[in-house]
This record gives sequence, C-alpha cells and structure tokens, in this order.
Amino acid sequence: MNTAIDKANQAVEKLEQQINKQYYPHFHLAPPAGWMNDPNGLVYYKGQYHAFYQHHPYDENWGPMHWGHAVSDDLITWRRLPIAIAPDHDYDQSGCFSGSAVDNNGELCLIYTGHIWLNGQGNDEHIRETQCLATSKDGIHFEKHGTVLTPKEGIMHFRDPKVWQQQGKWWMVVGQREANDIGQVLLYRSTDLKDWIFDQVLISDIDPNVYMLECPDFFPLGDKWILMFSPQGMHAKGYQYRNRFQSGYIVGDWQPGKQFTVIKSFQEMDFGHDFYAPQSFLAADGRRIVFAWMDMWESKMPSKHDKWMGAFTLPRELILDRQNKVRNRPVKELEALREKPQSLTNITLNNELKNTNIESISCELNVEIDLANSNAERFGLQLAATPDGKQATLLYIDLQSNRLVLDRSLSGLDLKGYRSVPLPRNKKVTLHIFVDASSVEVFVNKDLYSLSSRIYPKLPATRLINLFAENGQARISKLESWQLKSIYQ
Repeated sequence: MNTAIDKANQAVEKLEQQINKQYYPHFHLAPPAGWMNDPNGLVYYKGQYHAFYQHHPYDENWGPMHWGHAVSDDLITWRRLPIAIAPDHDYDQSGCFSGSAVDNNGELCLIYTGHIWLNGQGNDEHIRETQCLATSKDGIHFEKHGTVLTPKEGIMHFRDPKVWQQQGKWWMVVGQREANDIGQVLLYRSTDLKDWIFDQVLISDIDPNVYMLECPDFFPLGDKWILMFSPQGMHAKGYQYRNRFQSGYIVGDWQPGKQFTVIKSFQEMDFGHDFYAPQSFLAADGRRIVFAWMDMWESKMPSKHDKWMGAFTLPRELILDRQNKVRNRPVKELEALREKPQSLTNITLNNELKNTNIESISCELNVEIDLANSNAERFGLQLAATPDGKQATLLYIDLQSNRLVLDRSLSGLDLKGYRSVPLPRNKKVTLHIFVDASSVEVFVNKDLYSLSSRIYPKLPATRLINLFAENGQARISKLESWQLKSIYQ
C-alpha cells in the first residue's frame, strides 16, 4: 500500500539525490532535503531524544506540512527516521501543523494542528484549524485518532498545541487569533488527552499591533512560570523587533486552579536575524532545553537553489536569573564535537586587519576582549572571511554606540542588515561563537544575550577568522578555537 507517508519518504529520498551541500550545516539539525520550519514534538522518550519538525518533503518551498523526525541518544549526534505523520485525513488534509509530544505511560503521543484550506491551497482568508492526536508504541510509526479540540465558533487561526503533565492532569496551551485580530494564548486541561476543558486565557492583547501569538509554550523555570511564544504583527522600535516576526517570553506566577499573573512583560529571547518558534523540553537530567527555527519568514533563503531549506538552532539550556530574565546558553554536550584545538593570547591590534588562519566553516570560538585596554572605534572579528576581509560576517564592538554588532552587509549572497545588543558593563566581554556552513550563533558573557543569524558566503571562497580594529587599539586577551565534527550518524 503506497500511503501518504510512503510517498513522502520516497519524495524526500529522491530530492536528496539532487541537493547541493555547499551551505548544508555540519552541526545543526536540518532536513535531508526539502523544506523545514518549526521544531515540533521535542521529547525525551524511552532513553532517547526525539525531534520532529515542520517539513515539506516534495520540494524546497513551504507546502502542505508533514512531520519530519530525527532521534538522538545524547542531544548532539542525530539519526534520521522516516516521516512521522503526513496530511492524509479530512481534518488535516492541508497540513499537519506544529504541535508537541508527550510520553503517556510508554506511548508516544503527538498533539498537532490539523489545517484545512477551505478555498484552495494557500488561501489563508478561509481556513479551519483543530487540535489532533496521533500515538505510537515504538516512537516511529503513528496511528491517528482525529480531532480532540476545536475552537469556538468564528475562530480560524487556532494552532500549535504544547502539552505537558502536572498533578495528574494534562495541560495544553494553544495560540489563537481572536475574531477582532487580537493574539491570545489559551489554556486547556484534560485527564486523557482526548477530552479537553477550557481553563483560561493566559494572555491577550500584548500589543495593539499583534494579531496572533504562535507556538506558545508554558513551563516552570526557577520559581516562576515562563510563557514563551512568537507574536506576529509587532512594529520595529529602535533596536527592538527588527525581524519580520519575533520570539520571546513573559514571566509570571501560576499554579493549577489559579489565574496566570504577569511579573515581567514581553522580552525578546534572541537578538539575531533568524530565530523563531522556539520549543522547550526537559532533558533526562531535568534541564530545560530549547530549539528554535534558525530562519525567518519572508527572508531570502539561498539554499533553496540547492533543494533544501531550514535548520534548527543549537540546543540551548534555559536559565532564569535574579532579574527574571530568561537566559539561554549552548548545552554542555556540544563540547563532544570539538577537535583540533588552537589558542592565542594577548593579541593587540593597532588600526589593522589580522589573519588568524583559523578555518571557520564548522568551528567554535571562545573570545575574551579586554575593554579596559581598547579604544578603537570599532573592533572585533570577521567570521567566514576571505583573507582580505572583503567577504565576511562582522562581529564587533562599537565604542561610539556602546553596542555589540552582528553585521551581514559583507556576508555574501542576498542577506543584509545588522543586529545589535547593548555592550555589557564589564571590563571584559566574552563571546562564545559557533560558525557553521550557513549560520552564526553568538553568546555574549556566557548567556547574557544570544544572536542567531543565517549567512551564505559567495562560494567558492576561503572562510577564515580575521581580527580587526579601526581608528585605535584593541586588545583580545584570549582566542580559543575548535573545529567541530558532524552531528549526523
């Protein structure tokens, strides 16, 4: 029997024969071929980590969504599994949209949004979205059980269920676009994953321009509850909200039977160009880990020419600090990928460009900058750079604006623009940097800020690390580097 899943698996295998891997990541999760967006169903189940993702296996463009699937023993090295679910029933015929996974007494349960276009493919003016259930005994083959939750009358946009268990009950958050274009997150409860009772509106109307809150997630961190989501419709404001859509969180207090009370209003989570739809899960040891889609809607996506599109960020641990700021840092397991260590110390730059000969196609850097002994107007690193610096992704300190800047204006194909964060008020700034074939992730002072951006150097080209200082002197106390092994088994 040639089912929808069989056809999808055959299609992605065929497409995989055509892909060009020039921009394909070495240490980020990406589809074997075709399109990938949101992380779904992140879960630790029977001793393994499962990562599902929004996937269009037939070509490199967004299309009717399937759930791609990969599994890992250690959070780092991944093995691909067959596509888990495909749009093949009347309630999900236009797509199996985002959702989550839970372990229900040894049964792996996927709760996802069934999407239907009522007036032809791509017409989002007339859609129907419901929450659906699929289950598996082996974590690979899934049986669908149909719709388990429908929105109230008149609501079209109602998606992205995130489910967890607490005090003997199942809980679910869902994003909703109210009839008057107000984004909300709704909370439901259940005893069996099938019959759901509305509990409360967790949040509504966070900004007059926001019409939808996508990909909600609700979880305890420290002694607070974090409501994480991706608002749509926010307007740019100074250095904030520069991307097409954002992702961030609200901090509050909640317990079953009580209303959610907000302690800290919406904050962005990552300050780069490409970070969307983060989803969290618990590691085996209880850490709260998050993956996000490392791309952005309506941005240029040059890898489409190579028959694939989309990648996850690195897995990151979430920490709540004393100021109720959610910080994210790369998980410690990533250190297992390191090889070929190099170390440079006490580098002084005098109004110059300096080559290091550190290859930056798949590398990790730890950089310590001595601010007290630096007075150049701009200074820092050129990532994935040619020796002359004419092609490079710039990561630098601007002492005039007092900001750390990630600038793609010389990065290569199609992508421009810069993102920045305030310079920490320390005499030393540390930068933890990961450069892959088509991405840069930067962590400032361990986990104070993160910036995640895609880059597509014009190839063929040498891709090295350069250091530079303009109009003055800069001092780099330490530059450690490693080449990173592939995560694919």
